[in-house]
Amino acid sequence: MEPVASRPVIPETYGVPSGTDGLLPWSYVVERLTESKHYWLATATPGAVPHTRPVDGFWLDDRLYFSGSPETSWRRNLKQNPAACLNLEDGEQAVILHGSVSELRLDRALAVRLAEMSNAKYGFGQTAEDYEGQEALVFEPEVVHAWQVLYEDATRWRFPAEP
Repeated sequence: MEPVASRPVIPETYGVPSGTDGLLPWSYVVERLTESKHYWLATATPGAVPHTRPVDGFWLDDRLYFSGSPETSWRRNLKQNPAACLNLEDGEQAVILHGSVSELRLDRALAVRLAEMSNAKYGFGQTAEDYEGQEALVFEPEVVHAWQVLYEDATRWRFPAEP
């Protein structure tokens, strides 16, 4: 289900238009996330200290699929608190996602799709067998902010709650 677009809550003095004219389409976010090679993932340590790292991944069906060693600090952070923030590298044309990360064992169909995406995006030469049965991390957004021309087209999307 496609998220619902609106204006973000930003102080009026910043000049963000109040109406819905000029909102970005969701397809803009999907394109940017699909084409990006690197994503900045922010987690929180058990002491609530921010911890940010770049990760590689694949935007597919409004989710980011990625992985990393369970021995890393950011993976241990996610075990204790799955809330995360994901950002693209470009601050001029920002895409900022707030959501949570869960673990998923990959089935054959998803493994095939991720292997194809990996080869096209990174040239790693992966096969479906490299992914099938493996554990992946899945970032699912709840709220997304993006703009091309701050603050003229600043847009916020919210994903509807599951029925």
